[in-house]
Amino acid sequence: MGAYILRRLLLIIPTLIGIMVVNFALTQFVPGGPIEQVLANLQGEGDVFESITGGQGDAIGAKDLESTAYQSEYAGARGLPPEFIADLEKQFGLDKPPLERFLSMMWNYMRFDFGESYFKSEEVLDLVWDKLPVSVSLGLWATLISYLVSIPLGIRKAVKDGSQFDTWTSGIIIAAYAIPGFLFAIMLLVLFAGGSYWQIFPLRGLTSPNWDELSLLGKIGDYFWHITLPVVASVISSFATLTLLTKNSFLDEIRKQYVVTAKAKGLPESRVLYGHVFRNAMMIVIAGFPGLFLGVFFGGSVIIETLFSLDGLGRMGYEAALARDYPVIFGTLFFFGLIGLLIGILSDLMYVFVDPRIDFERRDT
Repeated sequence: MGAYILRRLLLIIPTLIGIMVVNFALTQFVPGGPIEQVLANLQGEGDVFESITGGQGDAIGAKDLESTAYQSEYAGARGLPPEFIADLEKQFGLDKPPLERFLSMMWNYMRFDFGESYFKSEEVLDLVWDKLPVSVSLGLWATLISYLVSIPLGIRKAVKDGSQFDTWTSGIIIAAYAIPGFLFAIMLLVLFAGGSYWQIFPLRGLTSPNWDELSLLGKIGDYFWHITLPVVASVISSFATLTLLTKNSFLDEIRKQYVVTAKAKGLPESRVLYGHVFRNAMMIVIAGFPGLFLGVFFGGSVIIETLFSLDGLGRMGYEAALARDYPVIFGTLFFFGLIGLLIGILSDLMYVFVDPRIDFERRDT
């Protein structure tokens, strides 16, 4: 098993390089780079940086503000001098050829040096660590709730296969799966966050303004009060796939000969189901936990974090893409790619943990 893990870890390097090459090449053809964003802001054509900084005044970064403030009036009236544009390109590192910029970027990334945001005057790694708890919290709770609901429901549906219970629950979870996540999130806000009906849950954020003044139990309650709607919106569409996967896995095992033999020996149904069937049927379901977490972590984070005003990685990446903040875009892309590849290895290890008979190093001769 050690050799297999080593091979997978070594494959991470070329895979990450391939991901970065494709995305770096695409950005070369996308109009409106960071220089254009600065020019549009200075000429009053769009307040790009206010959406990034929340109107805190550090749009161009502390180190650039003094050098550009005195030119803003001239820039808006008569256009920018070439020397100023050249200076911006030098500050952003865009004065070098694309290949040189890419090789320099990858060398820094291999040393986990992700540089500094163009428009926030903060290290990209600091930004990622600052936003990471929000996204991890959202993804982890959504995944846990999916398993806690879907596995018992899937087992029950397998036992009651073809009954009215099976039919009605299938209709409900499939209907929930068909509802777009953003639409369901808006509905939750309208119904339960003071939109038009009840103001039961907060409208935005992950904690209250008086968080530091609360007791330990108060902080726990406040956290769950804020996280409820985002988690429900994230998890609603994940029940169908996991529930039906659990049901079909149990149905396949229930029809096998060893289950028929166990029942013929007079063993109770509960012992047959949970003592014999459960381990074999749950192998693919349990092993898929890292993958499901990854899907929730990446897939729904942008929409959910934006709608509920959660300051997480998804929202940060979206805003960085709008502003063409290349260090943040490529830094988070590298970070996400690395996490995804490591979780892929973890998924394989979960298969071995659930069923030790699986050996990824075995080769047919």
